[in-house]
Amino acid sequence: MSFGRAVLALIFPPLAVLDYGCGTVLIVTALSLVGWLPGVVAAFYLNIEHPRGKKPLV
Repeated sequence: MSFGRAVLALIFPPLAVLDYGCGTVLIVTALSLVGWLPGVVAAFYLNIEHPRGKKPLV
């Protein structure tokens, strides 16, 4: 995860996962509406566990 994406995940979590697809953005948005921390945790998890450059196994 790049520094810019980490800062973006802290400021506005749905924007940090924008390139993961509509469903992911909606989930992170819903978590952010529940509370700021759940949205940030979800955005960090997605960006650390599933980086955009990594190809899927299937």
